[in-house]
Amino acid sequence: MLLRIHRAASRSNAVSSFPEESLSVSNSIVMQMILATCLLVLCSVCLPLPAQEQPARPPITGIAHVRVYSTDLYKSREFYNKVLGLASGTAGCMGATRPCFTVNDHQQIEVLQVTGGAPANLLAEIAFATPDVEQMRRYLTARHISSGAIVKDSNGVQHFEFKDPEGHPLAFVQLPSSRFFTAGAEQISTRMVHAGFIVNDRAAADHFYMDVLGFRMYWHGGFKDADNDWWEIQVPDGSDWIEYMLNIAPNANHNERGIQNHFSFAVEKIIPAATRLRMNGLKSTDEPEIGRDGKWSYDIYDPDATRVEFMEFKPAQPPCCNPYTGTHPKP
Repeated sequence: MLLRIHRAASRSNAVSSFPEESLSVSNSIVMQMILATCLLVLCSVCLPLPAQEQPARPPITGIAHVRVYSTDLYKSREFYNKVLGLASGTAGCMGATRPCFTVNDHQQIEVLQVTGGAPANLLAEIAFATPDVEQMRRYLTARHISSGAIVKDSNGVQHFEFKDPEGHPLAFVQLPSSRFFTAGAEQISTRMVHAGFIVNDRAAADHFYMDVLGFRMYWHGGFKDADNDWWEIQVPDGSDWIEYMLNIAPNANHNERGIQNHFSFAVEKIIPAATRLRMNGLKSTDEPEIGRDGKWSYDIYDPDATRVEFMEFKPAQPPCCNPYTGTHPKP
């Protein structure tokens, strides 16, 4: 009888302890599930957004303006207004301290007074046109490229500024849909097609301009057929381009830097353009020539020795070293 009672007690203890063990196992499973969920959430925060969730890049349609430094605004005005025949404008400019000159209804040259000594690069800024500066700024921010705030000019034009990997000042500008513009008879060109600047690290520049911004190859070549001294890449949604000026010595002097850091206009025919420049007051004994890119061109210089190039829209002969891979600009 005692034995039966002992066995019964043992069975009772076994039955009564089973729910406690089951509850402990259940709690452990729940805790593991909570930890796994937390880890998934943490990973989703740390990992970058999937490609489909990254902000899309809006179009980059061309060069909106080039800004140059000037040590003498009076001489600069005489050059850009009288010699180049560009009309003075106020759109996006800051009066006497930053006069600008209209190239066409969506391009202009800005001139900025030097203060505190002339910088090594007198090409003060290159601005690209986009229809959506807010989206462009989001796109750059998502790729960890810092930029200034979006600013609206007095005439409603929005823009923001930033720099490329080597510190060249850049901007994106959202232009109005249309502006009234009529070129004067004395204006040599109504089309700015490219801007060039010294680049020391081509790989870093390519990653920024081609991989991030979507620029594409137009032409490249050098003083010798096997060399690359000029690397020209076009905006992704137009025919304007920028030009890396490669293999320039770090100690290049002011005149050499003025040759390399430049911008360019296009004309139908270079000989009449050179003739008109002289009629407008240009003092130069240089003559037009066909460059290694196969295009007729003519180099002149503003009062601060910044090169202003004129070239024909299309090459007159095959280029020296490599074929063109992009569409030539049109008038």
